[in-house]
Order: sequence, then C-alpha cells, then structure tokens
Amino acid sequence: MNKLEDLAIVSGLIVVQFLYACNSILMSYLMTLGISPLSVAIFSTFATFLLLSPVAVYFERKKWPQKLSLKLIFQLVLISFAGITLFMTLFLKGVKLTSPAMATAMPNLGPGFIFVIAWTLRMEKVDLKCLYSKVKILGTLLCVIGALTMSLIHSTAPVKEAADRTASVSPAMMFNREKMIGCMYLLAAVFVVSSNVVLQAITLVDFPAPISLCAITSLIGVVITAFVQFIQEHKLDFGWKFKFADIAGYSMLVGFISGAALSFNGWAMKKRGPVLVSVFAPISTIISVVFTAVTLGDTINIGSFAGMILLFCGLYFVLWAKRKETYSNSLMSESKQQRFS
Repeated sequence: MNKLEDLAIVSGLIVVQFLYACNSILMSYLMTLGISPLSVAIFSTFATFLLLSPVAVYFERKKWPQKLSLKLIFQLVLISFAGITLFMTLFLKGVKLTSPAMATAMPNLGPGFIFVIAWTLRMEKVDLKCLYSKVKILGTLLCVIGALTMSLIHSTAPVKEAADRTASVSPAMMFNREKMIGCMYLLAAVFVVSSNVVLQAITLVDFPAPISLCAITSLIGVVITAFVQFIQEHKLDFGWKFKFADIAGYSMLVGFISGAALSFNGWAMKKRGPVLVSVFAPISTIISVVFTAVTLGDTINIGSFAGMILLFCGLYFVLWAKRKETYSNSLMSESKQQRFS
C-alpha cells in the first residue's frame, strides 16, 4: 500500500509540473492580449474558487473544523495575501526591472528556501550525523544548481548570440542598479512563495482539507488582489474591451489547472511534507526548455543537458532518502509497539 501511495504521489507531482507549465503558457497568452497581470491573477483565482468550491463541499465538508479560531483565520488570510497578492506584485516588479530570463531562473531557488525553512521549523527531520539527512541536503542542492544552470544557460543563449552580432556589452550595462533591485524583488518573491508553501503545510494540520483550503484562500486572494489593483491603478480592470466568453473560457481553464495542481500539492504535503513537493518544482523548467526546443526550434546545449542530469540526480537522491527515512521510522515504531506489548 505504501509503495502504491508513493507511486501515486511521485507520478502526480510530475503531472502537476506539466500543469504548471501549461498554466504559465495560458497566463502569458492572456497578458499578450493586453490584460494586466493583476487582472489575470484575479480572473484565474476567482475561477479556481468557482471550480473547487462544489468539490470541496461535497468531498471535504466533514473535515472542516467546528469553529474558526483566530489563528486559523489569520493563517488563511496570510496564505491568500502572500501566495497571490504579494508574490505577484514582487514578481512582476522583478520582471520589469530585470528580464523574463532571470524571472524564469529565480524560482528554481524555491526548493532550497523551502528546505531551510522546513528545517528551521523542525517540519523536516535533519540529523547531520545521519546518512539520509546528508543525502537529502545534497539532493536539494543538486536540484537547485541543476535547474539554475539549465534555465540560465538556455535563456541567455539568444542574448549571447545577439551580443556577438553587436558591440560588446560594457560592465555598466551588465551590472546596473535597476537590475540589482530587480533581482532583490525576485528573490523576495521566491522567499515569499516558499514560506507560503510551508505555511500551507502547517495550516493543513488544523484544517486537513486541501481542496477547501485552496478554494477559501483563492476567494480571499481575489478580494485582496482587487483591492491592491484599485489602490495601484485607481480602477478595477475587468477587460471590458475583450469578449467576455473568451476571458471567461481562458480564466476557467487556468483556474481549473491551478486548482487541480494546488489541491494535489496540498494532499501530497499532508502525506510527505513540503520538501518532497518542492523538489519537483524545477521539472517545469525542463518542460519549458523542451517546449521551446520543439516549438521554436531552439537547440538544447551541453549546459542545459548537464543541468537536467544534475536535477534528476538530485531528485533521485531526495526520493531515496525520504523513502529510506520513512521505512526506518516505521521499523522503529513497530519495534516500540512490540516492546510495550
């Protein structure tokens, strides 16, 4: 039974990364139509709420807590604000000041951030004397290094070719104040979303309903994001210049993909913790690299291929260590039961 559950979790997490890659393509397409990024976030998040609410009521109603404590309400609001509004604001400012290539590479630091946060909060068991803990640390580092290597080398290749055709770029153009500030925005965005993943895992202890959690935080996130958009732009942009059917259709599709991915991630975090879920995140970088190679004719160079090898080696190390750790913990619990019986 444990092997089947492990297979389901691993397979599902890989499928989730495919869904995230498709979701990024759809959201990029919506923004190319002229819809503001905050509006895209509002539409897709509200669609997620509409699609997941009936499912949550039907399947998870019995898992809802009898009373909403102030602690739980605060956690729900914080997840909504950090995961949707704050992350989108920081991320979009970072993209504006740097480049899409840098914005694609930065989120691959997420597994490292999540591992450190979970370790600090003692949600992830780490014993530096234990072999399995050392392998988990090594695997996480390999995932981060491999994903960063692959995404940076692949995304900067066209820039290098363009630079070769023109004059050499001066150091002042390569390292300027705006790019440094933009990188800080992107780092802050990755740290926020990494902390949010750990906070979701903590909240699922008191609110063991991942679909309901996603639906509720989506609705709260819509309200907060709309308020932020009104403050920043002094209006609410609902894209009236576009056909409502087109916007609704794309938003529902994006919302369905987001809802399915977030709900499964929540279930997997409840079963295996946030670190295991996070190490699968760089797979979306592989998907995007392969997608651009197939559709745009880009070549996968040696650096990108080496990054893929590092990433998959790191992923295998983490999975092996987690599996062995779970097996050893179950043996210890069985021996304790036999001792006291």
